[in-house]
Amino acid sequence: MSTGYSRILREGVWDNNVVMAQMLALCPTMAVTTSGTNGLGMGLASTAVLVVSNVLVSMIRNFVSTEVRIPVFIVLIATLVTLVDMVMNAWLHDLYKVLGLFIALIVVNCAILGRAEAFAARAGVLPSLVDGLAIGLGMTGAMTAIGLVREFLGAGTLFAQASNLLGPAFGFLEVKVPGYGGALLMILPPGAFAVLGFMLAGKRLIDARLDARAARVAPAEPADAATA
Repeated sequence: MSTGYSRILREGVWDNNVVMAQMLALCPTMAVTTSGTNGLGMGLASTAVLVVSNVLVSMIRNFVSTEVRIPVFIVLIATLVTLVDMVMNAWLHDLYKVLGLFIALIVVNCAILGRAEAFAARAGVLPSLVDGLAIGLGMTGAMTAIGLVREFLGAGTLFAQASNLLGPAFGFLEVKVPGYGGALLMILPPGAFAVLGFMLAGKRLIDARLDARAARVAPAEPADAATA
């Protein structure tokens, strides 16, 4: 993969992560991440909308005037969310009941409209697809990680009911810690804010170390460069 696509992937998954860097999509992040399964399901649904909307916006960008582009993008995203909502209701009904209204609220997720406007409306189809996939994977990873930490500390399980919510193929993900009942606080809203806060602090520390390492390995300017 070329350097350009690698950069898009890194920015979407880590540097420009929707949850951990931009602090967007916090409403579904706080509400549905009571388990890793819920976070994974919500993240994958958002990723599907992101990828398809980015591709479609890129394809029509030269045919939509500047004056009406935002309403067109919103209608397009709303249509895709409706399709995802119907698909989940038909084939993933248990997960659909758990996520509830938050599936429909993907329409108002600033990250999706923001990527359509800031990237897909100005780039080709393939880069837009990669950008949507990267942003979606970053969001999915963050939601799943928060859900797993809250679920482990709050209930002593990992990916509980994955086979029921996502299908029998995901049954291997289910883990139960014997002898640990969990702390209810971590499943409640305060637990979500606490876990998010610690994860944000951890990301800042990792970024600081990566920047320091990059500064150490950067080649020093030649001594005669300043006198040239």
